[in-house]
Amino acid sequence: MPVESPSAPGVDVSSDSVNSAVPPSDPGVTDLFAVLAYGEISAFYRLAEEAESAPSLRGKVAVAKMAAAEMGHFTTLESALAARGVDVYDAMAPFVRALDAYHSSTDPSTWLESMVKFYVGDGIAADFYNEIAGALTPDVAAVVRDVLAETSHSEFVVEEVRRAVEVSRSERDRLTLWGRRLLGEAITQAQYVMAQRDELTDLVLAATGDLNGIAALFERMQDSHAERMATLGI
Repeated sequence: MPVESPSAPGVDVSSDSVNSAVPPSDPGVTDLFAVLAYGEISAFYRLAEEAESAPSLRGKVAVAKMAAAEMGHFTTLESALAARGVDVYDAMAPFVRALDAYHSSTDPSTWLESMVKFYVGDGIAADFYNEIAGALTPDVAAVVRDVLAETSHSEFVVEEVRRAVEVSRSERDRLTLWGRRLLGEAITQAQYVMAQRDELTDLVLAATGDLNGIAALFERMQDSHAERMATLGI
């Protein structure tokens, strides 16, 4: 799943919810940094392409800034992995297939779909990974939350989408369906990644407690998704 995104309005990510923090040396932390890094570099290339097709100069600049922010987050994660003695490219390799599959299945067909994917789709990912951060030590959690933090660039997306759907009911209906599809695909890919990587599953269990806790996490993600959709006016 992709990553630079709005924070989760309905997801509790406080470390108070876990009994003990996962040690920084846990191999799951390396996997977490790696999947986030691939999400960031994927988002950079995606947004760089979208900047070229923006319908206005303001849009081109705004999306280019989004792409630059993604690259900055990738650099942060690359450094965090290097500090652990891990090569970022080797670490990212296990996650390429799953994240590429997500982007392939949610390839936007319009500019507005791209903007909704940035705001809503990446927000779903942030909910998931921020929850995991609740099981980490403060220093490790700070890295995760830093690269997932909402930026002022999201305000541009909200303005663009709200303006479009206010004048077009058909556009609003189409983007509403698109947002629902993004939610389903993102949760499917999160489940796939956990199934393939036991280390990440262990981190999620540390944050949520058990399988029931994971189910509750997905429910909270859906609630947060609904709030973001409402913010966009869809």
